[in-house]
Amino acid sequence: MEISIAAEKLFSIGTFPVTNAFLIGVLVSIFLVSVTQLVVRKKTLVPRGIQNILEIIFEALLDLIESVTQDKKQARQFFPLIATIFLFVLLANWVGLLPGLGTVGLSHINDGHSTIIPFLRSTSADLNFTLALSLITVLTVQFTGIAALGIVRYGKKFFVSPFHKPYGIGTLVGVLELVSEVGKTISFTFRLFGNVFAGEVLLTVMLHLVPFFLPLPFMFLEIFVGFIQAIVFSMLTLVFLKMATIPAEH
Repeated sequence: MEISIAAEKLFSIGTFPVTNAFLIGVLVSIFLVSVTQLVVRKKTLVPRGIQNILEIIFEALLDLIESVTQDKKQARQFFPLIATIFLFVLLANWVGLLPGLGTVGLSHINDGHSTIIPFLRSTSADLNFTLALSLITVLTVQFTGIAALGIVRYGKKFFVSPFHKPYGIGTLVGVLELVSEVGKTISFTFRLFGNVFAGEVLLTVMLHLVPFFLPLPFMFLEIFVGFIQAIVFSMLTLVFLKMATIPAEH
């Protein structure tokens, strides 16, 4: 058994390395696009089957977003991003828990010892993915704030003249707000990566030590953790989007 913080390379396409986390991300993306296209092409006025399930999920998400924003127009504006993040992270987390985690993969010789490079690794257990998703989220928040308030009014959240009341304190608060925007990226990145990676390591160790029955409670726990992390990431994104559209009060 070998545990690697970095996603393991399965093969290369030219000079492009394809890791197990990247492969799962691509498969999840293809699955989501395929299901959506299938439902759109065969949608009916009276929903059935997959269309019914998707409509229930989308309605629940839209209601949740409306309850946070308290604005129907804004909720519909934010819905595509929030729903995409939630569904992708949720499925990527759950796919990594399918049978074969840490036990089915390519045989690999490392320092004379035979190890396995597993096919299954959640995309969220790859720091590169969580960092990329965090950067996309934080940049989207900045662009949304500028689009809603204008660059001057949005900039007043961070750049406050020390000669305006409350004389210096506003400037300090603005600097802290600016630092917190950088902190959001770090927080988003390591929260999602840490929780999912730690869960997969725990399950891999348990499967190697006690392969029957004992890992089951941890498996159910990780299914719950996967859902919680998906909802936390998407809801934090939503809250930051909402906050970005509110003018600063100095």
